[in-house]
Amino acid sequence: MQRSRGLPTLARIGLIAAVVVLGAGILYIGARGIGGVVGGIGSTVGGFVNNVTSTPTPRASAVDLAIAPTLKQPTEPYTNQPTVDLEVSVPQELIGDQNHRIHVWLTLPGQDPAVIQEAPLAAAARTVIPVQLTDGINDFTATIAGPGGESDHSLSVRYVFDDVPPKVTITSPKNNATVNSKAVEIKGKTQARTTLQARNEANGSTITGTAESDGTFTLSVSLAAGVNKITIDGTDPAGNASETSLSVKRGAGRLTVALSASDYQIKRSQLPTPVTLYATVTDPDGKALAGAGVTFTLSMPGIQTITIDGTTDAQGKASFKTTIPKGATVGQGSATVLVSTDKYGSTEDFTVITITK
Repeated sequence: MQRSRGLPTLARIGLIAAVVVLGAGILYIGARGIGGVVGGIGSTVGGFVNNVTSTPTPRASAVDLAIAPTLKQPTEPYTNQPTVDLEVSVPQELIGDQNHRIHVWLTLPGQDPAVIQEAPLAAAARTVIPVQLTDGINDFTATIAGPGGESDHSLSVRYVFDDVPPKVTITSPKNNATVNSKAVEIKGKTQARTTLQARNEANGSTITGTAESDGTFTLSVSLAAGVNKITIDGTDPAGNASETSLSVKRGAGRLTVALSASDYQIKRSQLPTPVTLYATVTDPDGKALAGAGVTFTLSMPGIQTITIDGTTDAQGKASFKTTIPKGATVGQGSATVLVSTDKYGSTEDFTVITITK
């Protein structure tokens, strides 16, 4: 029996064709798969590049808050009102901005600043914000808060809440004292910068003054004869008021001056001769009066009248030294002294100096 040597020629040709067809199909499918992968990779890389290199979409930027708001300073920090209006001014570009708010900060003595109030920005340059005061010192500042953060603090403004009337104390004279002058000098103490008005019911006279930084004050009030009731009204810087009163009696004492001369009789043959006039001034209480203005006048027969002004020393004394020349004639001359004061009025005295043969 003879063995077969292989497939017939026709079968071989068919098998080869089938293999070729199968390879072409695999290559086609492979090519499509690789293309999809490459396309996917290209799409991913392209999207990444586009995302990196494209221009970002613009966003709304926050307003620059480098400029702080300003607070209006009060003309008088002291007040007896429990609430005050803070006037806050903001930069032009923020007027009426609804995205920003005003923060009001309060600093009390010994404490850290704290936000006590928040308010929207008004549609004008100034925003008025009422705030409540605590007793004593209240220091306020303001900031602007918004999307960009919070601005610096404004300069502070101070309010001092005080609703207690000032105490007015009279240190002199004592009540019902007798005053030997046409005016009484009232001294006392009260709250610093308190405005004072003294009114004398006896003659209707009034005078005003202001307490010093240490609270002391002095008021000079004119007096009528007899008893004078004087009322003193005090109004402190916050507007609180109080009053006190005292009575004084105008005494019968008066300003006096005594004039004397170094020589009262001078011989004509002894001319020229020096002469000195002396004046001693006492107040209505009989005490030496320093600083009083005096005017000496010397009138002698045959010569021109001489006049000179002076002031009393600490002992209430003043003097005038001159010379009577040879031209003086025999006769009676006179020396006069006039004393004038704002507090006690005026008075005078005179003496005689004679030229003899």
